[in-house]
Amino acid sequence: MVAIGITRAITNLNEAHTKLGVSPSQDTHFFTEWQGTLPSLTDAEKARLDRLKQRYFYYADSGAITEGTVNLILLSPLLETLGFIDPPCQVRGEKYIRFEIEDGDTLLEGLIDALVIKERLWLIVIESKRYGFSVRQAIAQTLAYMVGASSSQVFALITTGEDYLFVKLDRFSSQYALSDKFTLSTANGNELYQVAQILKYLVMV
Repeated sequence: MVAIGITRAITNLNEAHTKLGVSPSQDTHFFTEWQGTLPSLTDAEKARLDRLKQRYFYYADSGAITEGTVNLILLSPLLETLGFIDPPCQVRGEKYIRFEIEDGDTLLEGLIDALVIKERLWLIVIESKRYGFSVRQAIAQTLAYMVGASSSQVFALITTGEDYLFVKLDRFSSQYALSDKFTLSTANGNELYQVAQILKYLVMV
């Protein structure tokens, strides 16, 4: 059996559909978790999220931000702010996954940048990409990671640090759906609030 890297085997969304056997859901009610009544944020959490937004642009305005920098200055503090570092959650970084595709003769291998686990269930994958990289370009790779999960429904968050996109995959129906894109590049407000609220909700379900 041949083992190849996910990013080499699946380079675009059409390949993800064909090789993984997944398809976008046409049901408008398929992914409502990000649109419903979401948990509130405390004043302390909002203040922390405002600081994270300011910090991101402090680094971004100084030049390109690497994937490691995004993890260090934004993702890790975000998880800490939301309490995902402590029980009942656990964060597993750089998790190695491998699973079979197609006719059983191929194994896909890859690393997940950060994984949030609650009671040993895979709930959220955080896939950080370097500054200037579109979140849509990471959908195919993220779907490949999600197909390798053990739970029936998996939620993912793709982020560049500036932009954020949620993904839901139902492994029984092999269908997925995307949320709207959230961005820190807004003149008014902080869309990191919505991102944080959605993350809180997905950990609760």
